[in-house]
Amino acid sequence: MEETMSPRLDVTEPVGTSPIPSIPHSPSSPAAANSPQPPTPSALSDATPSDSTTLIPPIPPVDEIAPHDARALSKTLFARLGELEEGTHEYAYVRNTLIELNLALVKFAASRFRTRSEPMEDIIQVGTIGLIKAIDRFELARNVEFPTFAMPTIIGEIKRFFRDTSWSVHVPRRLQELRLDLAKAGDALAQRLDRSPTVDELAEELGLSPEEVVEGMAAANAYTASSLDAPPEETEPDGATLADRLGYEDHGIEGIEYVESLKPMIASLPLRERRILSLRFTAGLTQSEIGDELGISQMHVSRLLSRTLARLRKGLTLEE
Repeated sequence: MEETMSPRLDVTEPVGTSPIPSIPHSPSSPAAANSPQPPTPSALSDATPSDSTTLIPPIPPVDEIAPHDARALSKTLFARLGELEEGTHEYAYVRNTLIELNLALVKFAASRFRTRSEPMEDIIQVGTIGLIKAIDRFELARNVEFPTFAMPTIIGEIKRFFRDTSWSVHVPRRLQELRLDLAKAGDALAQRLDRSPTVDELAEELGLSPEEVVEGMAAANAYTASSLDAPPEETEPDGATLADRLGYEDHGIEGIEYVESLKPMIASLPLRERRILSLRFTAGLTQSEIGDELGISQMHVSRLLSRTLARLRKGLTLEE
């Protein structure tokens, strides 16, 4: 590991001079190294030699390898990877080394999404999964540079991550893509017209119906969600949060229909019954106080009140 890199990394050395080291593993799971997991930084330093017939150049610490040397060494490792049997210690070592050599591709791709709200560590982790998939699918015989082949896979994996996790409310993929199309078309039309485009103009630009444009614009509202306790904007005079502006269940609304139905029935009652109702339910007097007010007994007030309420209740039942 301490030897310096050969100036010709893409040339395989003769047999018997430098066997490929292998990574320690659990005997109970020999194929675990092939699962799409990012390699540990100590994969190279913990490796031990094993018996092998095809050789690769000496490998210095990954962080000391220049980009052009990493590309040349990757070609040699891919050639070696194609000769090894999947699931062996040597295969796992070469594969893990390729992952570590090309992590710079993941960091470069992740930098394109640094303005997103997701932590950069999460984006790099997702991009590493894309790198592993690219390594597993790469074929040296196609004569394509590995970075050219890997970048679309890495970026696609990151975009898939944002598509599946960034939306506050899950919407169909068709509407997610329509949101992006509407954003691009809206910017282009705003530049051309020097104003915000209308729904009809967006529909004509994208070859869609106005209803589909409206559906896409409504779906775009599901991308982010505002906190109910978010501080108010400076333009809000009262400084109220969104939670303060939300409505609540008004149980009195249920009685509006009954009040409107009772009005004509109460108007048809005799004057004394109407006054008893007013003193009892508006003024809040007791039956004894109502009797003193009208000059009748409390028992008489109770009978009149019960008879009046039964009449009103029957009238409401007949209407329903």
